[in-house]
Amino acid sequence: MKTFDKKEIKKKSTDFDRWYTDVILRGELADYSPVKGCMIIRPYGYEIWERIQSFLDGKFKGLGVKNAYFPLFIPNSFLKKEKEHVEGFSPQLAVVTIGGGEKLAEPLVVRPTSETIMYDAYSRWIQSWRDLPLLLNLWNNVVRWEKRTYLFLRTTEFLWQEGHTAHASFEDADNFAKKILEIYKKFDEEILAIPVLVGRKSQSEKFPGASITYALESLMPDGKVIQMGTSHHLGDNFAKAFNIRYLDKKGQLQYVFQTSWAETTRVIGALIMSHGDDQGLVLPPKITPIQVIIIPVSRSDAAVQKCDNIRKELEADGIRVKIDNREEKTVGWKFNEWELKGVPIRIEVGENEIKNNELTIYRRDLNQKSIRQLADKNQKYISNIKDLLDEIQKALFEKMKKFREENTHEVSSYDEFKEIMKTKKGLIYAFWCEDANCEAKIKAETKASTRVLPLDAKKEQGRCIYCGKVASHRWYFAQAY
Repeated sequence: MKTFDKKEIKKKSTDFDRWYTDVILRGELADYSPVKGCMIIRPYGYEIWERIQSFLDGKFKGLGVKNAYFPLFIPNSFLKKEKEHVEGFSPQLAVVTIGGGEKLAEPLVVRPTSETIMYDAYSRWIQSWRDLPLLLNLWNNVVRWEKRTYLFLRTTEFLWQEGHTAHASFEDADNFAKKILEIYKKFDEEILAIPVLVGRKSQSEKFPGASITYALESLMPDGKVIQMGTSHHLGDNFAKAFNIRYLDKKGQLQYVFQTSWAETTRVIGALIMSHGDDQGLVLPPKITPIQVIIIPVSRSDAAVQKCDNIRKELEADGIRVKIDNREEKTVGWKFNEWELKGVPIRIEVGENEIKNNELTIYRRDLNQKSIRQLADKNQKYISNIKDLLDEIQKALFEKMKKFREENTHEVSSYDEFKEIMKTKKGLIYAFWCEDANCEAKIKAETKASTRVLPLDAKKEQGRCIYCGKVASHRWYFAQAY
């Protein structure tokens, strides 16, 4: 298959939307599906997802969470048991009415999320306080019939993990929901190198059927915000709908309190947008499939041997490394391809490197080459490369953090609010009275919605940015994907 030249990619600085699609397709992360709104995740993109799975799965298991699997098809009647839940998802449902050539007695919904089918089982599995907490997670796919779709960011079918827990008390459930938030925050910031705002959603923006929705939000380079993950405190709403009760230690029947939480393949879209540049992808070392690409610029036996020696040493220390020794491609073509794919470090090995006992290193995030002189023939390469990978990971995070700081605006005037949303966009931090009518009008007039109230937000005395009524908290607003 043809690999595209970087010159065919639209510049991020001039056409952000087209650039985003170009780097996904030409960087071989994903492709379009014959089914409108769906996508094919190619091996390079799926390996990123596998690394996401590996990190999160280990952290969840550290909290005692077990993995399980539930069916793709859900009886339509299940969704109707929780009124707010079904109303929230109705426009996005895919419904099966014919199976095996016959009309089904009851339509089946292709899962948009698994609360209802799981909680039917929970009502049978949970009988006593000894059965709590019940902590399950699924790695699966879901279907939500989207009208406007974007690769990774919003597709009709997508991959995710969805965790669902049951607890004896409101406080236990709330504490667990916040523990998940901490895992997501660590992952987003330390692995994806994307800074996040963590907080509570407004009543209008919360998950259908939840009592509280906590979320992580990140500002993208085009001034819009993306929701990186959510952790919902469901209260006892679903427990009452599905009759999930247990006998407490006093022998009294009580409803459980529940949580559900998820991160999706959407975070790959955020990864692409956050760090990529006009040349293509820029992938943080901790998430990229390949951390170091070694390219022999000479085909001499000595160059080939040196490349292999470097590879073996780096692999022995756990660095993900590949040698591109394809003879049918020119050196320049290889440079072009691996820059497009965002590999953090390129090592070039030719006659000069052998003669002078040095490394020529290209650093993708800065698009800069440097020569590293080795003290002697026996010096290890590993310390040079490991330190540089750590430096790149940190630099990418700090760059995005600085961008967020420079594009967060604390405002007290609605005129200023509107002007920012018309022009540079970004995050706005402003007082809001928490009236849903004001929230709806702000969104209609500026396309900016409430994103989160920070978990550590202090109570203050102010005036609502829209109506001027007394307000006690500043909320983050932004236009969102």
